[in-house]
Amino acid sequence: MRVVLPEMDDPRVADAAARMRADDLCVPVALGDVTDAQVAILMDRRGLKEPLARRMLGKPLIRAAAMVAAGEADALVAGADSPTRRVIEAAGIAIGMADGVETPSSFFLMAFPDREVIFADCAVTTDPDAGQLADIARASAASCAALIGPPKVAMLSFSTGTSGAGPSVDKVRAAAEMTGFTGPIQADAALNATIARKKGLGDGDANVLIFPSLDAGNIAYKLCQELAGAQAIGPFLQGFARPVCDLSRGASVDDIYAATAVALAMA
Repeated sequence: MRVVLPEMDDPRVADAAARMRADDLCVPVALGDVTDAQVAILMDRRGLKEPLARRMLGKPLIRAAAMVAAGEADALVAGADSPTRRVIEAAGIAIGMADGVETPSSFFLMAFPDREVIFADCAVTTDPDAGQLADIARASAASCAALIGPPKVAMLSFSTGTSGAGPSVDKVRAAAEMTGFTGPIQADAALNATIARKKGLGDGDANVLIFPSLDAGNIAYKLCQELAGAQAIGPFLQGFARPVCDLSRGASVDDIYAATAVALAMA
């Protein structure tokens, strides 16, 4: 598969691309010239006139995203030298959102000694409303299906079922009703079968945890890293029609290689 790496002039990205070739992981693709297919994508999807479409394709991230949308690459991996908002903007313009999803979001693949779990959203959407939370849950279920297996989604809250009320838990309840996923549910009931039986909700075997806010998700994944020794792989963008991976600007060669492997799995 072909992965476009628009920041190939960064030594870390270049080194990671060399490893990908050596290991036969994928075909790393540098940023190419503007093509008629890329122009057509922006004209058709964004309603732009040709001169404006060509001008926008002068921006490297938008051109890289258009390469994916046009079928010239299978996934986009960027962000080593670009802020997350620019990667999201480019993907939104050229690739667009997946069917049934309107909200871009992110997830971490959390690797524990005995299990792997999707955590979302931990990096993008600060305070999602019920509709956005439902979008995050749907996108996370699709990410889980691509990476782990059948998704078992838990919409987390400080309350399980009908035991609590308030704006936060009401939001989670509404999102759970929109999606049909389990929630609102406390984290222990989501992960522990004995507690789930006592509280009468779910099976205690969730592999996708949806947090009610960015505060909760970001704090949770960092606590799991520091106190439980979990490996946090990501964050990965999700909700787009094609795989897009946003790298940390501090990403190492190993980070870029691992992120590309996950992006390929999602493709």
